[in-house]
Amino acid sequence: MSVNERIEEQLNSHAVLLYMKGTPYFPQCGFSSKAVQILQACEVEFGYVNIFEDNEVREGLKVYSNWPTFPQLYVNGELVGGADILIEMFENGELKTMLDAVKPAE
Repeated sequence: MSVNERIEEQLNSHAVLLYMKGTPYFPQCGFSSKAVQILQACEVEFGYVNIFEDNEVREGLKVYSNWPTFPQLYVNGELVGGADILIEMFENGELKTMLDAVKPAE
């Protein structure tokens, strides 16, 4: 299975998926920690992938998404953005609205 197929399988498994450094219980960078705090404040269920556990996904995702940094938040398979975008969307209410409309993963 190619790295892109693995990424697509992960995205199809979760309506809201955060690619992050570490885990929600032990984030390993401030930006990943902030992203987790925002998602928890929005009271949304989300999956996560610790990019430190899979270097192939870590490097492949940068190409797949054309986004070089982590965390990366996906909603219904579409890239929303990184921590700076999440913070802005959270502060203006846009993220909560988007997450409230999430369709469950198949």
